[in-house]
Amino acid sequence: MIYLDYQATTPLAPEAREAMLRWLEGPGEEDGFANPSSTHKAGRAAAAAVEVARDQVAALLPPGGRVFFTSGATEALNWALLRGAEAMPGGVAGLSIEHAASLQCLERLNAAILPVDGEGLALPPGDALIPENGIVATMLVNNEVGTIQPVVDFAAAAHARNSLLLCDAVQGYGRVAIPDGPDLITISAHKIHGPKGIGALWVRDGVDLPPLMFGGAQEQGMRSGTVSPALCAGFGAAAALAAERFDKDAEHVERLWSLARDLLPEWTLNGAESPRYHGNLNVRREGVNGLRLMSDARDVAFSLGSACGSGSGKVSHVLRAMGVSEADARASIRLGWGRYTSEQELRDGLSAIRAAARLQGVN
Repeated sequence: MIYLDYQATTPLAPEAREAMLRWLEGPGEEDGFANPSSTHKAGRAAAAAVEVARDQVAALLPPGGRVFFTSGATEALNWALLRGAEAMPGGVAGLSIEHAASLQCLERLNAAILPVDGEGLALPPGDALIPENGIVATMLVNNEVGTIQPVVDFAAAAHARNSLLLCDAVQGYGRVAIPDGPDLITISAHKIHGPKGIGALWVRDGVDLPPLMFGGAQEQGMRSGTVSPALCAGFGAAAALAAERFDKDAEHVERLWSLARDLLPEWTLNGAESPRYHGNLNVRREGVNGLRLMSDARDVAFSLGSACGSGSGKVSHVLRAMGVSEADARASIRLGWGRYTSEQELRDGLSAIRAAARLQGVN
């Protein structure tokens, strides 16, 4: 299998796996299985590991905030929007291309939906759609087309109306610089070669967000429930590695982007080429059936859009928000690569996709 679906998830880094194993051992000499809320020696060691991981995760985020571990970014987004709307009752707004985890919360809150242009970039924020004393959701890197949104501009517009800015940074964290300005930031470990089942919500100092769950004092009293030292350690190790390899990973991604663009000259790019994270290539080809393409190129892992929306039968809401026709949206595929993708793998994967397209009569 050639894996070209890095937006859906990323391979677990060996360093992250190794960091996790210490906290899965026991009973025995290490006793790594201990509950970090316990006050005995093993519990205190587990708690210390959680805090080390918290610092590692925070190092890739703006200064002046707190990291709260969650089960993933979906939980963090639900927490920020649903609980945040209780604290900031003036209304909610968000981009039409937000991830479903945000968009469904926005719909539930009767939020104002902010438009994007045909390139998948947010239109300049207008006062008419920015709530007073509310919350504005603006993702950093779109998960389907990779476009980078003007988060700083939206933060300034939100703050001018005494509102908070929530930034879904899942696809940008560890890949592009996280800008100053947001009040709430959501991230996920498995997008940066960490384990699944853990994410985080970053809350700027001074923001009074209600707790998510009650029943214990975990996560500074904000999210009750036993914390997993193994998952936290894996997340922390992945974040530390992303920080260490930031420039090297970015250079590798750019090389693969150039190669892919050279190998698919007939395919039309969905979304702006810049500003964009170049580990995401969303393209379309007239006459191609994307679903059949996946079947015919079954040895290559790629997608038609968000993994969370796959199987629904619906076309991408992101492409539709950009004004892409339904026919063109169904002829679109999303390719993603990163740290562990070799140039030869990309060549072989794209060759298989092109061969599958020829089976549909597309040269």
